[in-house]
Amino acid sequence: MTKVIDYYHFLLSPWSYLGIKHFNSIAAKHNAVVNYKPIAVMDTFDNMGSTHPSKRHPSRMKHRMVELKRWSKHLGIQMNFEPAFWPADQTLAAQMVYAIQDSDGNAGPFSDAILTAVWAQDRNIADETVLAEIARECGFDSNTLIAQAKSDAMAQIYTKTTKEAHERDVFGSPTYIYNGENFWGQDRIDFLDKALSE
Repeated sequence: MTKVIDYYHFLLSPWSYLGIKHFNSIAAKHNAVVNYKPIAVMDTFDNMGSTHPSKRHPSRMKHRMVELKRWSKHLGIQMNFEPAFWPADQTLAAQMVYAIQDSDGNAGPFSDAILTAVWAQDRNIADETVLAEIARECGFDSNTLIAQAKSDAMAQIYTKTTKEAHERDVFGSPTYIYNGENFWGQDRIDFLDKALSE
């Protein structure tokens, strides 16, 4: 029986970035199919009771930075804790993920590359030229992919999937859903591993 993971995430999330390596290894270990489902950041904050980082109390922001540094060191993953282009509009990048999957492609490497572009390479994922470069680096025809991503169909999928995520109690990134169970946060991947093993 094929094991399927729905992976809801923000393409701007530092926690999704920190989880890339571990999540990919667990998905490969179980030969799981991953549905990449980037969702709208502000809609999620507004609809699911979260507070955007820019509006959080300074104490929470200080702790967030401490935790990012702890996890980066613990996992051995290099990252820029104050990226040059954050926050940025992820809309087109997200719709490119959906366009890849709509063409039966593997969106994983592109999704991971977008997160890496933000948190390790100081690249602006709101810039179409940068997105084209990343698409080519991942082996895609950038012109075709971007044109498809800009379609009304992909915009509707992005909106629909964000609503779907909220209906499934997704309030933060990353959230992995397997067999009806939500695993929120890159620090819950080991629990996902155990569920996949059952």
